[in-house]
Amino acid sequence: MPEKRELILKYYDMVFKLAFSRTGNKHNAEDATQEAFFKFVKEKKPFESEEHVKAWLIRVTLNCCKDISGSLWNRRVAPLRDDISFESEEYSGIYEAVCGLPPKYRTVIHLFYYEDLPVAKISEYLSLKESAVKVRLMRGRELLGKKLKGDYDFV
Repeated sequence: MPEKRELILKYYDMVFKLAFSRTGNKHNAEDATQEAFFKFVKEKKPFESEEHVKAWLIRVTLNCCKDISGSLWNRRVAPLRDDISFESEEYSGIYEAVCGLPPKYRTVIHLFYYEDLPVAKISEYLSLKESAVKVRLMRGRELLGKKLKGDYDFV
């Protein structure tokens, strides 16, 4: 298995994108990413495989995002929206709609569509039944359809 430095470089983008998707704020996403990798570096137990590392990072990133979002500081400040540049306006609008979903739907939509993870892996990483992941995907798609209706031909 690669050393931790190589794994950090390999999974940095995935962790940051997941954190940004979850927090909706670049600065909070950077904080969550930094905290997740700090915990990864300090983790003493050996990882079984690279797949185990990926699952662990996803779980820890989601927990870090939850801690940041639930902190007293974040509950008392007005959120700043950061814009990400996309290749086309269409992708930007879709991503904005995804970021507007409730966190439980946003997370599974992000992992399924942006990280290309199968339902079985999402279920494993989030400690949910596969049926629960499928229901969240279905409901998330329905909410996205309602948000995007009329804006795009394919909805």
